[in-house]
Amino acid sequence: MNIPFVKVQGAGNDFVLVDATRPGTGSDDIAAWRAAAPAVCERHAGVGADGILLLLPSEVAAVRMVVINADGSVAQMCGNGIRCVARYWHDAGRMVGDALQVETGAGILRPERVSSGHIRVAMGKPRLARQEIPMTGPPDDVVLDEHLEGTALRISAVSMGNPHAVTFLPELEDFHFGLLGPVLSGHKRFPEGVNANFARVRDRAAIDLRVWERGVGPTLACGTGACAAAVAGILTGRLDREVLVSLPGGTLRIEWDGEGAVYMTGPAEPVFAGQLPAALLEASPAPAAALPASLPAPASP
Repeated sequence: MNIPFVKVQGAGNDFVLVDATRPGTGSDDIAAWRAAAPAVCERHAGVGADGILLLLPSEVAAVRMVVINADGSVAQMCGNGIRCVARYWHDAGRMVGDALQVETGAGILRPERVSSGHIRVAMGKPRLARQEIPMTGPPDDVVLDEHLEGTALRISAVSMGNPHAVTFLPELEDFHFGLLGPVLSGHKRFPEGVNANFARVRDRAAIDLRVWERGVGPTLACGTGACAAAVAGILTGRLDREVLVSLPGGTLRIEWDGEGAVYMTGPAEPVFAGQLPAALLEASPAPAAALPASLPAPASP
């Protein structure tokens, strides 16, 4: 039996969405999808994507979203992904009103449809203590513009349900992204790895951003990365509280009052539908890395 999927993208961050909430429409075996992810996401021999969005039944929300990176690892959250889930749910006629409750590894989030192709999401409060990233060092310390040993970079550390390190550079045209991305993403200070964000300030309301995603590599967009970069810029005095974040795949609007939830607004689009052979899920053993534990829902803004 073949498994139906929908290819979706948000600002160029693309996913294979599999809806396993309906009987007979897809496997709910997370381990099997993790094992299949490298083949499914490979851009020459597979469908091609940054990851898989696996939709599962939820006891606490309308749907549960599991984000599987292209290498088979699992991310707690994905900002572009959750917008795509909301767009898919709406287009399938399953959204009540313009809002949807989604269970994620970072808690229950509530994306809202603001136009035919744009979704706004309260992403929860940023977590800033080292132990919340996680990052080695004094557990309660906040890392802002701190020199990262072994590199020439100064970083700010922010968790938006998944870990981010943000560094501000004077330009993004000629820096060694392919070298610095994996160096920062795999730095020993981050025991679980980190998403590496490189930002250039245009003015107090706009930045350019490039992201090397943990478990993915270079990506056209990263929603949680855009949130983390905006938070880092606001906390270090570089940015105002509403920021347009321009990524290679598109632009996201980030809003943060300095205390409550970070809000993200951006596009979410279906690309095409297709079917995957069920044999893909039996091709190889699951990756060894464990699933992250679910976190409580973020406090209401």
